[in-house]
Amino acid sequence: MDLIGNNPFAVLTFIAAPAILTNASSVSALATSNRLARATERARSISTQLENRSDKSSEWVELHIRLLKYAEKRLAFIVKSLTAFYFSLGSFAAASLISVFGTGLFSAQFHVLGYALLSLAMIAGMGGVAGLVYGSWLLVIETRYTLRSLSEETSFIVRHHQQFDQNHPERKQE
Repeated sequence: MDLIGNNPFAVLTFIAAPAILTNASSVSALATSNRLARATERARSISTQLENRSDKSSEWVELHIRLLKYAEKRLAFIVKSLTAFYFSLGSFAAASLISVFGTGLFSAQFHVLGYALLSLAMIAGMGGVAGLVYGSWLLVIETRYTLRSLSEETSFIVRHHQQFDQNHPERKQE
């Protein structure tokens, strides 16, 4: 089976695909690590607000407890996503290493072992792609929680400012 001779894209695929997928995993892991830091800081900020505010109306406290729960869910999704991206990195590294050994086996005319390693490399590569897709999907869900949290907080602030303006008509003249 001469894949390179029959398909001019084979060499490009064998060289570029692992590099692109490994790079995608690395960039995703880096960006997700940054998200983890920001989400952790947000959760700490909400906790501090809950602890330090002197006039704690029940509505304000309820909002901040909900925001803290959203932050906790966000953190869980981010950690799972980061784990998936790390899994992808390891899978792509394993697929590359297994492919190198498989190439050696084919060159040494050990075709049966070479095909076994080819299958193993394909499984590792597919696992890496699955990790990228899963991690990305988890970040989509996490983004939805972020949006929901911001929406609730914005609604609360707008509602309270409107109530304040109604109670203080002199402010509307500004």
